[in-house]
Amino acid sequence: MIDEIKNNEIPVFLINGFLESGKTSFIAYTLNEEYFHIKGNTLLVVCEEGEVEYDSKLLGREKTFLVQVEDKETLTRGFLEEQIKKYRCERVIFEYNGMWGDPAEIDFPAGWVLYQQITVMDGSTLTSYLNNMKALMGPMLRNTELCIVNRCDNKSHEDLIGFKRQLRPMMQQGSMLVMENKYGEVELETLDEELPYDVKGDTVVIAPEHYGIWYLDARDYPQRYVGKTVEFTAEIMKSKHFEKNMFVPGRMSMTCCENDMAFLGYLAVYPGIDKYREHTWVHLKALFTVKNRPEYEGEGPVLQVKEMVLTGAIKEPAGFQ
Repeated sequence: MIDEIKNNEIPVFLINGFLESGKTSFIAYTLNEEYFHIKGNTLLVVCEEGEVEYDSKLLGREKTFLVQVEDKETLTRGFLEEQIKKYRCERVIFEYNGMWGDPAEIDFPAGWVLYQQITVMDGSTLTSYLNNMKALMGPMLRNTELCIVNRCDNKSHEDLIGFKRQLRPMMQQGSMLVMENKYGEVELETLDEELPYDVKGDTVVIAPEHYGIWYLDARDYPQRYVGKTVEFTAEIMKSKHFEKNMFVPGRMSMTCCENDMAFLGYLAVYPGIDKYREHTWVHLKALFTVKNRPEYEGEGPVLQVKEMVLTGAIKEPAGFQ
């Protein structure tokens, strides 16, 4: 990442999360890592004050200047320009307050480029946040490349699967979810019995109530389905930018709250798709493949549709439990 920075850019690394989630410890650990060292100065913008404080010796050694921001209104473009000039910094790290809303709303000065956004969460309190503050978590995770759930000690496999099923819908395809305990990264087992449908045969039949779970599992573990036929009911979505015979069958889902709905589906190819209008509901059978596509900015599922018939609409949004 550091090697990719252009001379005329100020790279921004944004670490967000709720209070006491471990953001300070994560940033301090990263500053200590050799791959993250730079010759110039670093501006560290801290948007909340937690129990853990930064070691002044570490900041001095790494030529890092800490600026405390008490409220979101202070975080203006003018304020940030003043700080970068004052300390002559070549890089910016934000320890962002998750209660301040979408970090994408920060008005960066010209030349500042968001290179990486990481979200840190406390596994010991995550259930409470998911139950009471899920609406704040959607904007926090939407552009996150990596979500780290730490302090997962004493969490059961079912707890971890529950975290995964609630957090992944709020994250983009290609982003990573990592869970850690005091010994390091937790191995997220993906046992077949955790799935509410059978994946052992050549055909995987997905009931309407299991569509969301299948969508996530196919996104995270596509090799589980490659070469198999998947069967499900979905709504047709089209785009003028798609190639001939291409469309997306999918379902609407509430990813974090009622105001945050998203259409979840994968690219599909069917020679007779022109006969079907957009927003039509169909029941289809398709061969699951993985291909490199510009729509995914890399590899992703492409469904080769074998059969497709009209069916009734499903009014309820897809769930993930």
